[in-house]
Amino acid sequence: MQTLKFKTNIKCSGCIATVTPHLNGLNEIENWEVDTVNPDKILKVEAEDDLKATEIIATLEKAGYKAEEI
Repeated sequence: MQTLKFKTNIKCSGCIATVTPHLNGLNEIENWEVDTVNPDKILKVEAEDDLKATEIIATLEKAGYKAEEI
């Protein structure tokens, strides 16, 4: 199990609702959450070790959002 963190532009509950089906569609993700209070809107993902950060970034881009691994 690994924990990945990303700086995102996911700002509110509406944004979270938009990305939810995309992130939930990745079977390797066990859990994820976005800290919308943090100025960098940190997405924390707990996932299986074989999931690459680039896959999460690409998935968010398909949903219309940006992410940068930190």
